[in-house]
Amino acid sequence: MTRPTLALVGFMASGKTAVGALVALRAGVPHHDLDAMVEARCGMPIPHIFELRGEGAFRELESELLAEALEPGAVVSMGGGTPLSDHNWRLIRERAVTVWLDAPLEALAARAAGGLGRPLWSDPERLRQLWLSRLPRYAEADHRVDATRPLELVAEEVWTRWRG
Repeated sequence: MTRPTLALVGFMASGKTAVGALVALRAGVPHHDLDAMVEARCGMPIPHIFELRGEGAFRELESELLAEALEPGAVVSMGGGTPLSDHNWRLIRERAVTVWLDAPLEALAARAAGGLGRPLWSDPERLRQLWLSRLPRYAEADHRVDATRPLELVAEEVWTRWRG
């Protein structure tokens, strides 16, 4: 029997990609990183997509690729803004067990020292407002995991909650 798809949600630098890769490796299933899928499709990094095509075009492509990423039994690392669209969130909730990798903004900022190539990290007030605006949606996930711990421990808890 195929286990349900696992969708990891959370803010930038919460560890979705790294944790997703560890859990998928342990389970022997595919890991899809939605941001990486968008970059591969466009042939450029996300900051360039935003700059050249705008956030609207990025979000449209992200939504198109979401259904492909949510293949049965896979582990999917969502972009931080993916679940904000009600359409995306309904699809994610229909097809996957959701786990929120939660961490305080200060911990995320420390982890993202250097900015991860994302302009928002250079504007602390705008970043804080964005983080606060996303928390209610993230809180709707099936499970919440403290993402301030070492990645291996976070992945172990995610694995346990996914196994159910």
